[in-house]
Amino acid sequence: MADFLWHKVSEKEKQEIKEQAKKIMDSFSKKLSKIDKKMAEPLIERDKGEREEGEGEKCDNEFRKIMFENAPNKNKDFIIGERKSWQ
Repeated sequence: MADFLWHKVSEKEKQEIKEQAKKIMDSFSKKLSKIDKKMAEPLIERDKGEREEGEGEKCDNEFRKIMFENAPNKNKDFIIGERKSWQ
């Protein structure tokens, strides 16, 4: 358990950590090179990759009314949201 406590890392420990990390990466790399499969092409093909900005849809008045009724903090035309209240 003492290995998990914070302590200043010596140069020897730094070198050991680097060697362990290199062994892990080399092992992973060897296993990846043994895989014969080719990755499948993406199934979704689109003519356009990005959406174009526009006016958007008009707001449904009934939806707007319900949203404003449920909002605890509101102004005439805006819902006032809290920032970072969870912290």
